[in-house]
Order: sequence, then C-alpha cells, then structure tokens
Amino acid sequence: MLYREIGQTGCQVSQLGFGCMRLRTEDGTVEMMNPNKAVDQQLATRLIHHAMDCGVNYFDTAYPYLGGQSETVLGKALQEGRRQKVFLTTKLPLWLAKSGADFEAFLNQQLQKLGTDYLDFYLLHGLNAASWEKALSFNVLEFLERIKADGRARQVGFSFHDQFPVFRSIVDAYNWSLCQIQFNYVDVNYQAGLTGLQYAAEKRLGLMIMEPLRGGKLAEKLPPDVETIWSGAKVRRSPAEWALRWLWNFPAISCVLSGMNTMQQLEENINVASDATPNTLTEEELVLFDRVKAFYEQRIKVDCTGCGYCMPCPEGVNIPGNFLAYNQLHMFDEPLAGRMIPPEQRADACKECGECEDLCPQKLPIRELLKDVARELPAGGLPPMPPLQEKH
Repeated sequence: MLYREIGQTGCQVSQLGFGCMRLRTEDGTVEMMNPNKAVDQQLATRLIHHAMDCGVNYFDTAYPYLGGQSETVLGKALQEGRRQKVFLTTKLPLWLAKSGADFEAFLNQQLQKLGTDYLDFYLLHGLNAASWEKALSFNVLEFLERIKADGRARQVGFSFHDQFPVFRSIVDAYNWSLCQIQFNYVDVNYQAGLTGLQYAAEKRLGLMIMEPLRGGKLAEKLPPDVETIWSGAKVRRSPAEWALRWLWNFPAISCVLSGMNTMQQLEENINVASDATPNTLTEEELVLFDRVKAFYEQRIKVDCTGCGYCMPCPEGVNIPGNFLAYNQLHMFDEPLAGRMIPPEQRADACKECGECEDLCPQKLPIRELLKDVARELPAGGLPPMPPLQEKH
C-alpha cells in the first residue's frame, strides 16, 4: 500500500480509503439509505479487517449511511484495539439540525455508535450554498473550534455538492484540514471539479475523492464502444483500474474513497493502490481517457451546466436535477437515474410559466426539454442493488 499526506496535517493515509456507504445487507443487497435491512456485520467486519491487514488505514462513514447503521457496523469492526490503528472519519448531518445545539447531540451520538471518544476527522456533510448558510447561522465554526479544543475531533473538513464559486467561498471561510469532492475522469467539470481540486491544492487542503467509479458506472456494464477503446491500450487493465489510476495520477489527491462490498472488489483495488503513483500515466494512455470521456459527453442531451440560475422554480421542479438525471440516462444507460428525484420535484410538475428560460445563461428551451425528461424518466422509488452472487 502507498501512502500520501493529507494536506498540512502530517497524517499519512493509505491512498485507497474504505467508504462504508455500500456495505451489503444480510440478504446480499445494497440499500444505502434503508434502515429496515440489517447490514451483514460478519461480511463487513471481514472486509474491513482484510483492508486493514493490507494497509488501508482511512475509513469514511456518515450519519445516514445504510439507514443509520454504517457508523455502528464500522464501530463494531474496529473493536479489540483496531480503532487506534486507523484514521476514522464521519460527518455532521446538517440537514437534520434545527439549532446549533443539535450539533453537539449528533456528534456525541456518533461517537457512541462508533465506540470511540474521538474522531480523526469530522466533516460537515454535503455542503452546498443553502446548507452552508444554515450552518453559519447556527455558528458552526464556533462548534468546530470547540470540538477541536476538547479533543473530540482532531481535524475538521467538509464534503461538497455544489458549484465552484460556492466551493471557493467555503474553502476561504475557515482553516480546514481537508475537503471531499466528487471527481473522476468523466466528472472533470462537475461541481467543484478540476478547478476546485486545483484551488484546494493551492490552499494545501487534503483532497479526498468520492465517486471515483461514478457509483460503478465506469467499471461495470460498459458500452461496447468504451470497451473497444480500453482494449486498444498496450497495457491491459480493468475499467476500474483505469479509473483509479487516473485519479492517483494527480499528486494533489490525498485519498480515493471506494465503497467496496465484495472481497473481489477489495483485493483488486488494493492491488492497484500498491503501485499507482502520480504522473505515471503515459500520453497515449491519457488520450484513451479523453476518448472515453468524449464518447460519454456526445451522449449528453441537455447542455445544462447546473449553475442554478433557473431556480427556484415556482412549481418546485428541480430543473438542474432533472436534466442531470436525463443526461445520466443517456450517457450511462441508467434507466433508474430519475428515481432519486422526489415526486414533487419531477419534470412533469412544470406549468410552463417560462420564468426559468428568462434566467438561463445558456438560453436553453427548458420547457420543451422538461417535456422530454418527463416522457423518458421513469417514476417510482429507487430499488436496491442486486444480491451478491460471488461466494466468500
């Protein structure tokens, strides 16, 4: 296993981190937010222990993962002296807080579930413009200073889901130790994107990467054209290995988080992490990434940048969210892409008032595009991932 420093913290972490959001349930499915399906503690413990034995020392969880079970499952796996051998991270669920006093209650509950009296890293979870404003109104920065002073959190940071200007303002607002962003070779300009990565690196923040495989879309059931591109490489690698090596090619990235839930996934990722170093991909290989990215991008149906100028919609339609899901459907053959959008925010709620089109910098015909979205995206709840097939 290779290690990298998290920003200016002096902490040397495995460049492969274990994300605990996609652990399997007892019936072999993955239900990331379902509290009614018990997580397979035995399998989770076996995976976590094997990861540690192979050098993984960074474990990431959060309050809502696995329907609130993830922290407890991870805490049980880190008993008998293993807690002290890892860097442990969880996150504050800002959206559930009704006052600043709730921050204390959530943190103390999380420490109890994890079976520890301190966290190596405590993150504000999923910051965007609205949640950041809410956090500031609840004096979150004073809370962070307090928990660092009393030792309950040794370092603090944030995970992020918004556009770069918001990211920059948050980075500049406090002396953070690290940030967590979505980044992969397709999402180069998505949310914080490459610009955000470079900005955080200039500020010497640790950079933790989530969704390196885009929820598995860059590793499984690839379009034939993408398989053909990868098969033309001089060195044969799996799609997952290509995606991980692209990230570890960036010196600024401290750790790549992977939601591994089978021994096969874990061992493959550990093997890649054992020799993937910065600035080692060849020019020929980088061209392959550009070709794959271009293939996905030419499937984009709506040139929406997600800027949000069209929002809020008077009818409550999540316009950028619907366009993102619509593009996901066509880019990655993901028929379930729209099922994460609440019914009241779906495209078919549009009343065609046209306010959004007056505000759109791209001058998109939003009303007509929302009709296309409504026709193609299925409604209904998001089903679980399929049962595990391999044996352990």
